[in-house]
Amino acid sequence: MKETTNIKEIRTPLRGAGGLESGSAPRIIIAGGGTGGHIFPAIAIANAIVKLQPLTEILFVGASGKMEMEKVPLAGYRIEGLDIAGFNRSSLIKNIGLPYKLVKSYFQVRKIFKIFKPTAVVGVGGYSSFPVLRFAQSKNIKTFIHESNSFAGKSNKWLGKKATKIFVAIDGMEKFFPAYKIIITGNPVRESISQSKVSKEDAIRFFELDPYKKTILAIGGSLGAKNINEALAAGIEAFEKNDLQLIWQTGKPYALKGKEAAAGRTNIWVNDFITEMEYAYAAADVVISRSGAMSVAELCVMKKPAVFVPFPFAAEDHQTANALELVNKNAGMMIKDSDAPDKLVATVIWLSKEEQRREELISNISKLAITNADERIAGEILREIG
Repeated sequence: MKETTNIKEIRTPLRGAGGLESGSAPRIIIAGGGTGGHIFPAIAIANAIVKLQPLTEILFVGASGKMEMEKVPLAGYRIEGLDIAGFNRSSLIKNIGLPYKLVKSYFQVRKIFKIFKPTAVVGVGGYSSFPVLRFAQSKNIKTFIHESNSFAGKSNKWLGKKATKIFVAIDGMEKFFPAYKIIITGNPVRESISQSKVSKEDAIRFFELDPYKKTILAIGGSLGAKNINEALAAGIEAFEKNDLQLIWQTGKPYALKGKEAAAGRTNIWVNDFITEMEYAYAAADVVISRSGAMSVAELCVMKKPAVFVPFPFAAEDHQTANALELVNKNAGMMIKDSDAPDKLVATVIWLSKEEQRREELISNISKLAITNADERIAGEILREIG
């Protein structure tokens, strides 16, 4: 089978490496991706490693065609893409080529390891992380897992048996992993958010909105959220009637429809993706969000009252588990995805008018914030590999 890894690309000096020869510095592969919830924490961990040990060489490995292939190079790191796909739960027929892709990815991973010679491998989630960590473990290379969710996926549970250390966001994860390997670190939040100094006034000005109106932020995730988007489009007039404005991240699939729904409305800012999330959070009085682990972590750090709409088809329904962790601590509200069309807009409008309830949510969610998870994870990795 043809091995497609670009040898020349890997041999180019990587960020943080200082152009050193092989063997003179730690060499770490960070594997995973698929969504911003995996990619941005991975980049945060990489940045923290390089900050603590500037001579470290880092190589990312992701899935070809996924967003990590764009976002990682923008952060200054090199990435190799695997021709791999995850199991499709909604259409079994689409899984016909999966065995071939898994075999092909094995040969690609073997080639990457032969050239890069990693000291350690870090898995951050996403289906591209599995073959990389599995290969590393077969070669007795130290592996580290970052499990961001409150309910561990099957791949991570299996890989965790041979992992060196497992970094988790909350306590109680010993039901998924060997207790002696677990380190509670929290979830890494990108530095632009965790260290943000953006004022509400500057944020409102950034989106060209009215500083005297309350602002709702809707973030369905980097890939969008159908029921959230459709609920907002159907109820868009209600925002103006209630003197509210909306910052609306639609995701690419709904971008055109979202812009059509918002056309001519000065109280609505809409785009498929928000790059400057620190401005979006700073502008928001109330946030509508999926409950992926990274979204939850960012909302804790930014101390925002949130209405969570979990993605119901996430593996093991982990987004609902994530949201319930906050709901049970009176640190967030939750609406089922199936109820969003009928309840979401009305709930958000109600919360925008209930100052006492918002303050209660802010107080409780801020207690859950961890701002140095990336440094804690980086420190443990470097300590283990010496």
